[in-house]
Amino acid sequence: MKRTKRNGSASPTHRRPLGRAAVAALMLGGAVIATPDMTLAQSYRFNAVQVDGNARIESGTVLTYAGIARGQTVSAAQLNDAYQRLVASGLFESVQITPRGGTLVIQVKEYPTVNRVRFEGNRRLKDDALTEIVSSQPRLVFSPSKAEADAEKIAEAYAEQGRISARVTPKIIRRSDNRVDLVFEVFEGKNTEVNRLTFVGNRVYSDRRLRRVLETKQAGLLRQLIRRDTLVEDRLQYDQQLLRDFYLSRGYIDFRTTAVNAELARERDAYFVTFNVQEGQQFKFGTITVVSDYPKADAEVYDGVVRIRSGSVYSPLDVENAIARMEAQAVREGLDFLRVEPRVTRNDRDLTLDIEFVLTRGPRVFVERIDVEGNTTTLDRVVRQQFKIVEGDPFNPRQIRQAAERIRALGYFETAQVNAREGSAPDQVVVDVDVEEKPTGSLTFGGTFSTNSGFGLAVSFSERNFLGRGQTLNLSATGADSNKNYSIGFVEPYFLGRDVAFDFNIGYVETESYNAPYNTEATNFGFGFTFPLGEKSRLGLRYQLDNSAMTASAGTVTGNVIAQEILKNDVLSSSLGYTYTYDTRTTGIDPNKGFLFEFGQDYSGIGGDTQFVRTKARAVAQTRVLNEEVTLRASLRGGMLSYTKGSSRTLDRVNLMGEYLRGFTPDGVGPREYDAGGGTFNDALGGNMFVVGSLEADFPIGLPEEYGISGGAFYDISNVWDVGASGANAAAGDLLYNNGSFRHVVGLSVFWDTPIGPLRFNFAKALKKEARDEEQFFNLTIRSEF
Repeated sequence: MKRTKRNGSASPTHRRPLGRAAVAALMLGGAVIATPDMTLAQSYRFNAVQVDGNARIESGTVLTYAGIARGQTVSAAQLNDAYQRLVASGLFESVQITPRGGTLVIQVKEYPTVNRVRFEGNRRLKDDALTEIVSSQPRLVFSPSKAEADAEKIAEAYAEQGRISARVTPKIIRRSDNRVDLVFEVFEGKNTEVNRLTFVGNRVYSDRRLRRVLETKQAGLLRQLIRRDTLVEDRLQYDQQLLRDFYLSRGYIDFRTTAVNAELARERDAYFVTFNVQEGQQFKFGTITVVSDYPKADAEVYDGVVRIRSGSVYSPLDVENAIARMEAQAVREGLDFLRVEPRVTRNDRDLTLDIEFVLTRGPRVFVERIDVEGNTTTLDRVVRQQFKIVEGDPFNPRQIRQAAERIRALGYFETAQVNAREGSAPDQVVVDVDVEEKPTGSLTFGGTFSTNSGFGLAVSFSERNFLGRGQTLNLSATGADSNKNYSIGFVEPYFLGRDVAFDFNIGYVETESYNAPYNTEATNFGFGFTFPLGEKSRLGLRYQLDNSAMTASAGTVTGNVIAQEILKNDVLSSSLGYTYTYDTRTTGIDPNKGFLFEFGQDYSGIGGDTQFVRTKARAVAQTRVLNEEVTLRASLRGGMLSYTKGSSRTLDRVNLMGEYLRGFTPDGVGPREYDAGGGTFNDALGGNMFVVGSLEADFPIGLPEEYGISGGAFYDISNVWDVGASGANAAAGDLLYNNGSFRHVVGLSVFWDTPIGPLRFNFAKALKKEARDEEQFFNLTIRSEF
């Protein structure tokens, strides 16, 4: 599928194209000039051998290649062999061997040296990248065959990027002192895209669903930005593995890809790729048993850690997880070298697979050392932290494979290969880790403008592998005439070398809100630790120190509630908190289902001006139906803010907006203070309590997958209420909805996967609302996964 074309087009006189004809002429540039005597004679004897035309190459070197010495008797065939050896040396542009009486004259013309190598016409591949590809280098002897080979290599590099019509022509420019400039003239051609991806033989899953599995994508609206729509042979091989993993995880153990056909359009500007597949039947788990051939391992104990349910859809990942749990149980019991061998019995009659886990004692093999290569920036310890074993531990192939996956998941490396080989003794193993690093940082400059705050400058820096330590550092600064935001964030994922993440943040925010009658100023500092409690659960502990103030906005009129909150000036709060998370999305049995639960609380009162308890909870469940074409999601979240010292402010209370509630403007629902007499103010106050429920469905809308556009529908119900002690400051009759009122919203969404991120366009209509609520028919957000 990699094709190049060479054109022998006319060129200026100072450049000489090196086509195949030119190469042939150079190779045949010399010949043995035979005399009548040579034709008749059987052998020759020369008293002297003379070498002419050589400048860089010593005469002795020429004679060595010729293999003819003075006074040696040679035949005509030996003279021809001498000529062939000189030509084959690759040092001479032409060779002539001429007998002159008793003297043999060897006339040579040396190839020029390469003065410099240049590239013209290349835009997609830069000069530095092409220099690494070619073998022709300055100060080396020029070789036409090497130049032609280099042109082929460049064309192949373009073909790997989907530009199979690229043409590369090597030309030379003569310089003084027998030097040449070697110029590769590149015609890149247009990108040959994958115009269509189709499947033959699939019955269970549609082409649309399978196309989402592949790394290769069809050409679409964003073809200038998305480069995965070019045909790359290695990527097609990877796509076949992705398809097999997709089907295996869903119980189709007999799945295979029988062929992949890539047809080139007549215009050579597009490919049509077809995957021929055989799905087979879906299998489920049958009888699950554990037997022990290891005297110290009790089969009943290990059977208790197996979480596979009989009758559930078969997945190799479930088997792997079961083995990992049993091996972890062996470590807890102090049993080394325990191996778990799954024995599978296939039952074609009822389409089930019986799994028998056999506990055996494996060979006594230890890890001698772990060698990390290819990392120029990343420290060795960052890679080693992904291993659950160290030098001297028993060798476990499963743990090595899992470590390899964790290394790739870091996102620091283009490639990461982990292999094991025999060490200094048969019972020793050396683990080799070969990585290739990739950029992990970004620096962004931008500008902002608003009618309220004017022009501003935005600068952000992000590094996911800070100083090669695996740490994350984020710096951002946004400054305008009135709105300012400065923040620093840092995360150490392996604090003190353990599976404990440490993070801290510092920030300063100053805003003039366009939709509120007050301005804010806040400074915050916090740090925390997050660590696993189990296979699916994590616990985060944190400390937060905040100093914030509300100030009056010029030219606005506020009610008594906000006016009294403004008079509090700076409020300092110091709090400790925790968040418990239980997540089955990556470790659940069914790849189409997932559940997330979060519960967290913050306790303020360790110094500061306030004492309160803030509680928040969230539960989300998701499943895919109709052959995974439609995603159904249900979510419920709520919270409560309770003060025992001081009182909450509008700045502290919850205001439903964005992903919390669609169909209303920010601060568009909840308790309000409204001037019932003259209507001079209508202040959104937020609430100390809130609850939001949502039902959603994501589905295709018939557009080609390459556009990255799909649809959705949603139903939201929400309530926010209770302004606490601050409500006493409201005038009689001015405080609205303080006791709560449920709002109901329905709407449609359009999802668009763009290079800047997944966007979500929401179109909503409130079915039930209050008179002073502020509706919003359309809003645009960044799509987030639960």
